[in-house]
Amino acid sequence: MSGTKRTVLITGCSDGGLGSGLAIAFHNAGLKVYATSRNTAKMKGLEAMGIETLELDVLDNTSIEKCRSQISQLDILVNNAGMGGQMPISDLDVADAKKVFDLNVWSYLTVTQAFLPLLIESKGTIVNQTSLASITAVPFGSVYAASKAAIAMFSDCLRQELKPFGISVHDLKTGGVESNIWEKNHYELPKGSLYEVAREAVEHAMSLENIHDEAVPQAPWAAAVVADLLKKKPKYTIWHGSSVWLAWFGTLLPHGLLDGTIQKLVGLDVVEKKLKEAGK
Repeated sequence: MSGTKRTVLITGCSDGGLGSGLAIAFHNAGLKVYATSRNTAKMKGLEAMGIETLELDVLDNTSIEKCRSQISQLDILVNNAGMGGQMPISDLDVADAKKVFDLNVWSYLTVTQAFLPLLIESKGTIVNQTSLASITAVPFGSVYAASKAAIAMFSDCLRQELKPFGISVHDLKTGGVESNIWEKNHYELPKGSLYEVAREAVEHAMSLENIHDEAVPQAPWAAAVVADLLKKKPKYTIWHGSSVWLAWFGTLLPHGLLDGTIQKLVGLDVVEKKLKEAGK
């Protein structure tokens, strides 16, 4: 396949999302891009740029196989599709939590298995979007963080398992980046929540507005990620986005040392104050 343009398939590429940003960056870098989403109508912006879009519902085996049948060569697979989830553990709907894991963990493995024969043939690359949440415990974001921590560990194991086949596996630890995901961040505490006394503060924390305010622009983030991945020997872990170095540094500190800082960031200090005022 010498002289053939390198190819990349990215999941979760709805216009305005991180997958869309990565698709544009890979396209600008000269690669053949397959941008995928379960609804191709949400990728009109990418189509207008000449990027090929394909339907792919990563939670549907039939859809995965259909997409796989349309591709004859693949050098890079980027598992990016995902969903968030903010709620105190005491108020968690376990059924909803399982949906987060279905998309953020199990779909990554299912899609990887489907495209693995092509990646073995090309001695290609797998990239998993794990986020800083995989290493940073933020109150109210436990399910999302746990799902990202899970796929980070799967990635590390997969990296070792596939090394004999010439495949490299990379963990994309993304910090705050401007994206349409912020438009979906509206979470409400259920009635009777333990945190009812500080509802306003907690719901504000669950909105992630503080992180959004510090988010970096999407285009330079995506360009930096792609530049790192296209190096001759990319690092196993790619760090880009707001707060990445703080999160990395936090992994070197004694466990729990940053708890106070994080708790203030999400308003748990207000919760504690309100509980004391209420005599609880």
